[in-house]
Amino acid sequence: MTERVDDIVDVCLLAGKLMLESGGETYRVEDTMGRIAASFGVSRSHSYVTPTGIMFSVEGTNVTRFIRISERSTDLSKVALVNHISRRISSGELSLDGARKELERVQQLPLGYPLWQQTAAAAAASACFASLLGGMNHFLPSLLSGGMAFWCFEMMHRFVKIRFFAEFFAAFVAGGIVLLMESAGFVRDVGNMMIGSVMPLVPGLAITNAVRDLMAGHLIAGLSRGAEAFLTAFAIGTGIAFILSIR
Repeated sequence: MTERVDDIVDVCLLAGKLMLESGGETYRVEDTMGRIAASFGVSRSHSYVTPTGIMFSVEGTNVTRFIRISERSTDLSKVALVNHISRRISSGELSLDGARKELERVQQLPLGYPLWQQTAAAAAASACFASLLGGMNHFLPSLLSGGMAFWCFEMMHRFVKIRFFAEFFAAFVAGGIVLLMESAGFVRDVGNMMIGSVMPLVPGLAITNAVRDLMAGHLIAGLSRGAEAFLTAFAIGTGIAFILSIR
């Protein structure tokens, strides 16, 4: 029985880890882990989830596990896949071994979109935002500056694991490209151009998750995600301010 409980806990932790690393909300992670455990006969389980770690235990046993979350990204397709697996477990379609194999398969999946598609989407978003703020004459310049900023962020983050510096560098690059195009006479409205260029870097998901976690009563997780969003916004603002100061 103890070995089976260990296996159930391992499956629950794997599901929670996948969701949290892919941008899932804290309360959703806890709910999914509890439902999976209950579906396999463990009705008294307890979980404590923060953005950087998961603790899971089974009442009445000595089984308590903790895993650390060091890398987080945004891949909502994986969150949806884990939710789908959880529903199949709840309906009795998957055994314990089958659930583990399905979750491991999801873990091996690459990011939903390659870097070039993410960069193209970021460039298009920047161009649309800048055009909305300042007119269609900002579309092509913002397409370039926004795409370059996002690409620089991804490249920098691969070498420097601290997101603050990658976001600062990306905002600095975006501001520098806009100022270069202004000096070349391609653009005049620098402010709207810079706003559009950094929009793909804005922590919209982190802010949304922070508010949802706070509303769900997960105060520590909500405040942690809010602080993370604040640091991202501060890094973007600092990068723009720095390039403007050496203009």
